[in-house]
Amino acid sequence: MLQTFVHYGIHFIVPILVALIFFRKNWKMSAFIMLCAIVIDLDHVLANPIFDPTRCSINFHPLHSYYAIGVYFVLAIIKKTRLIGLGLLIHMLADWVDCLLM
Repeated sequence: MLQTFVHYGIHFIVPILVALIFFRKNWKMSAFIMLCAIVIDLDHVLANPIFDPTRCSINFHPLHSYYAIGVYFVLAIIKKTRLIGLGLLIHMLADWVDCLLM
């Protein structure tokens, strides 16, 4: 239960907090963009089984690979793609913490 709470807390609460703290003027749109990073979980449909609570997503699914995470860091540096990159990195953080708590 703690694992689920922490995992989804990072997925949904952290982007809103980041938006409120760092993107105060446009916090709602900023939070929405970062929350949309959940869409990268679509790569889970390539796995068999699609959901396995004992599997670490990091470096297992294509959009959760170390190469992809490197791209997400670059996206977070570029001003025009910063919110997307931050959302994706927060998503990777949530999945990494999930791996630690297994």
